[in-house]
Order: sequence, then C-alpha cells, then structure tokens
Amino acid sequence: MPSTEWVETVRGRVPVAELKTVLMHEHVFVTTPEIQLNYPHLWQEDERIAEAVSKLTALKQVGVDTIADPTVIGLGRDVARIAKVNALVDINIIVATGIYTYGDVPHFFQYHGPGTLLGGDEQMVSMFVQDLTEGIAGTQVKAAFLKCALEGDLTPGVERVLRAVAETHKRTGAPITVHTNPARRTGLLAQQVLMEEGADLGAVVIGHSGDTADLDYLQELIDNGSYVGMDRFGLDILLPEDKRVATVATLAERGLSERMMLSHDASCHIDWFPPGVREQIAPNWHYTHIHGTVLPALRQAGVTDQQIDVMLIDNPRRYLTAI
Repeated sequence: MPSTEWVETVRGRVPVAELKTVLMHEHVFVTTPEIQLNYPHLWQEDERIAEAVSKLTALKQVGVDTIADPTVIGLGRDVARIAKVNALVDINIIVATGIYTYGDVPHFFQYHGPGTLLGGDEQMVSMFVQDLTEGIAGTQVKAAFLKCALEGDLTPGVERVLRAVAETHKRTGAPITVHTNPARRTGLLAQQVLMEEGADLGAVVIGHSGDTADLDYLQELIDNGSYVGMDRFGLDILLPEDKRVATVATLAERGLSERMMLSHDASCHIDWFPPGVREQIAPNWHYTHIHGTVLPALRQAGVTDQQIDVMLIDNPRRYLTAI
C-alpha cells in the first residue's frame, strides 16, 4: 500500500525523500516470454543484463535516482530478472502490476470472472492486490502502482482490465498509470471509466499525453484532476521534439507544472524490433535524452529550474505516496 513515508522498490522500501529525481515511465526490458522460452537462441541473458546495467549506470550518472517501470503482464514482466540488474546498479526501480492489452484479456481470464461463461469474482483484482501487498512471483518485490492501457476502442477486454485496476486502486490506494493514444483522445475515455468505478483521478497518470500538442485536450485531462505523462521524449516519429518542448513550456507557463510527469518510455531492450532498427528510426529514444537535450531546451523555452524539479521530483513523490 502507498505510504506518506516510503515507497516499494525492487530493493525494498525506500524513504520517499530518497527517490530524488524520478523518470516516471521507463522500461528495463520489454519482451515476449513465450518466444524466449521456445527459441532461447534469440535471448542472451548475460548480455542483456550487462547492457541494462550499463544503460542504467549511465542514467544514474546524469542525475536520475529512480525510474518507475510499468512493465506488466503483456509486456514480459520478470521481476527476478530486474532484481538481478538492480543488484548491480545503484538506482531505485519501482515496478507495477496490471495487464497491458489493446483488445482482449489473456485466455487465462476469458471464461471466468464477471460477464464470462462461468462468472464469478474478478481474479485480476486478487492478483493485483497480491502483487501490491505480498510480493510478485514468490519474491519480496512488491508493486507500487497499477498499469493498464486504452489504445483505441474500449473493447470488453480492455474495459474489464480498467475496471479491475480501478477496484484494486480503491482497495489498496495504489496509483494508476494508463497507456493512452492522444490522437484518439482515449485519455478522456479512460478517465470516464475509472471515475465510474470510483477511482481518484488525482492518483492517475494519463500516459503518453506528450504525443500531442493539442492543448485543449491536455487541459481537459488536467482539469479532470489527472497528471499528464509527457513521457515519450525521443520518439520524434510520433511528435517532433520541438513541439513536445513547446507544449510542456506552454503548460508550465499556465502554472500546470504540478500536473506533468517527464520521461521517455524507453527501455534497455525491447524485442518488438529487429536489432538496430529502434536505434535507426528513433536515435534519441534512450534514457539520458531528457537530461542531455530536453532539459536545456525547456529552460531555453522559459521553463524554470523550480518547475523542472516539480515535474521530476515533487510530482512523482506526491503520486507514489497519495492515499
């Protein structure tokens, strides 16, 4: 459960003051476990761990102390592997629970639970609560926040996950991050579903909001009470960086730095692309881009150091410890 004094990390409870500078949406590994299991020659464990340690060490060296990793079921979450990495690098890694799907729930859930053939209680809720309160996969590592996705249509499967996440939030106080698609304004729909279930929208990050320069849309999300995730810096193919910077600067000028989170949505390794393709199509999509390039650009655009600290330090603390 969230506390005003500490936050759960891979290495155990950490006093909130020790989180310091936080990137609120970064992945360590995004993988397809069934591919690894059945085609092991496509995964080099030692190489991938060494690569992750190197990249996270570089991130620590530029001044980042903590990352929140929203890798959940559907993205290849493996906290034992993350723990191996974290044992070799001095950075706080905060992990999530939830399910990432754009369409249906995994087959495991399809025939039992609310509205299914066999009916019954929603098993997702008990699973998520276990991850938050007891530990993940038999480890001592506890999740500290919830993750779900609303990329396009509100399918029955996606809606079921959102409502399970909202119920878990009500039972535990754990905050929520939602992957959204601002081009389709799905953040507003996610807010509607979560609000219908009684979730506190002030404990919600509408992820990937930085993929749009639509200030009216962003203002509406904020007016509804949520944080907006300006969390894909480096993915210029979705929105050029100058527009991302200008959008953050405009919202900061409006006095809204307290409602924004900064991050990249990057990873040490993602198996969705063949080797080298990610680096070719998105060369700036890496952990240190914000500190190396984005923060100077924000300052040039009029964002103050105090506002930057609010987005990187104060907001993550408030989000992760709100009850």
